[in-house]
Amino acid sequence: MSTKTNDTAIDVEEIKQLALSDKKEGKGISEETLADTSTMGIMMKHVATPLSVGDLAEGAVIDVERSAVYIDLAPFGTGIIYGKEFMSARDLIKKISVGDSVTAKVIARENEDGYIELSLQEARRALVWSQAEEAIKSKLVFELPIKEANKGGLIIEWQGMQGFLPASQLKPEHYPRVENGDKNAILEELKRLVGEKIAVSIISADPKEGKLIFSEKDSTQKERSQIVSKYTIGDEIEGEVTGIVDFGVFLKIEEGLEGLVHISEIDWGLVEDPKKIFRVGDKTHAKIIEIKEGKISLSIKALRENPWKEAEGKYKKGDIVKGVVIKFNQYGALASIEEGVAGLVHISEFGSLDKLKEKLELGKTYTFQITIFEPKDQKMTLSFINEEKQESPA
Repeated sequence: MSTKTNDTAIDVEEIKQLALSDKKEGKGISEETLADTSTMGIMMKHVATPLSVGDLAEGAVIDVERSAVYIDLAPFGTGIIYGKEFMSARDLIKKISVGDSVTAKVIARENEDGYIELSLQEARRALVWSQAEEAIKSKLVFELPIKEANKGGLIIEWQGMQGFLPASQLKPEHYPRVENGDKNAILEELKRLVGEKIAVSIISADPKEGKLIFSEKDSTQKERSQIVSKYTIGDEIEGEVTGIVDFGVFLKIEEGLEGLVHISEIDWGLVEDPKKIFRVGDKTHAKIIEIKEGKISLSIKALRENPWKEAEGKYKKGDIVKGVVIKFNQYGALASIEEGVAGLVHISEFGSLDKLKEKLELGKTYTFQITIFEPKDQKMTLSFINEEKQESPA
């Protein structure tokens, strides 16, 4: 005895024998199932679950026409890709031949002609999102070209889908180093990367939002950690200047590793603009002063004698000294009594910054008295001595 469901012949006796075999193998077929001799009772236990909208179905291509593709989805019936689904997947369909096995997504269980409507494009998207999730778990690295740039980062294409690489996820050598975080300047720097190929990994995939996020940092984290592990605090290195910003200088220590010399670590004296001291490509020596979370901090001034040590034996509180005004700030004026040793002339002595500037000019030398002197903390305050008043008659 046999019956037909969805054009596929099913032998009831075969199903009974399969059930008995399952019972012997301990697969949990109940006595009630074996006792049910009705055709439907046995078929419901062994026929595959019907397809639902949203399912991915795999089958062999049985015909490719000018406007439709037919796929054998036995035992469920015949699938069809046509209409707008055919048009949206034309590039994929060009590569399909009769007999090829394809996977498509069910978008309608049965149309007016009795076919199961399918989408090749939707199936491909579903598979790509699945591959993206697997890539995240496996921490796979891809070398991909940069398609576009915007103020927030870079646009990358993977498996036919666009993804985003935030600027914050770029390696130091690719990170846009611009003064004051100017967004237009950042965009110009990012545009220089368009067309280049970089190694990235997927760190987030959200199919509902259609968001695919990449990171260049993750792809090199292990490699970078191995490089950084070769160095220790106190090591002296020779580096090449790769970037100059308002807060310091980036030095390339070796391929794949950079360190930052903060502006406060460039010199013992006042440094206001690193660009006046360095150019990209310059080579200089520096000392490693910190290694934290894979980042290396460097100091150039640490390789030179600390002038405050010598000053400790030369000066004391109450001494009268000559000093050159080198900078104004909100607290007053900074005056240097020798290279690398400077003290603050507080604004409170003058009442306002304007009045202070009337008495003191940048680049000129004046007489001061040391009011606070703490060389270990590199701290000194000075009081302005008005020599004109001193020289005038009593």
